[in-house]
Amino acid sequence: MDDFTTRTYGTSGLDNRPLFGETSARDRIINLAVGGFTSLVVLVTVISSFVFPSLPPRPLNVFFAVCILLACGSTIVLIFWYRQGDLEPKFRNLIYYMLVSIVLLCLCANLYFHEVR
Repeated sequence: MDDFTTRTYGTSGLDNRPLFGETSARDRIINLAVGGFTSLVVLVTVISSFVFPSLPPRPLNVFFAVCILLACGSTIVLIFWYRQGDLEPKFRNLIYYMLVSIVLLCLCANLYFHEVR
């Protein structure tokens, strides 16, 4: 059986790098921080939609929360595909853009729920 460490795959030397490169510790920390912050903001927004301004919740508030959760669903699918290696690294910027959009949407929702004028 062939020794896989000696294959060059048409390159000038040994090429044992991963297809999309390794994720550095800095990238992992950034991913966890951005993802954790977004998750926290979405959780606060969903809870606020049911609690504020009073119980029972307003249907419009619940609809707003459902729309935010649907936006989160598509982002979670992209993150899952990215972590599997099915997407190119340039999609990481799209994922960050979508997360920032979700945070801004949550900010607008919370301002509406708390009737800030």
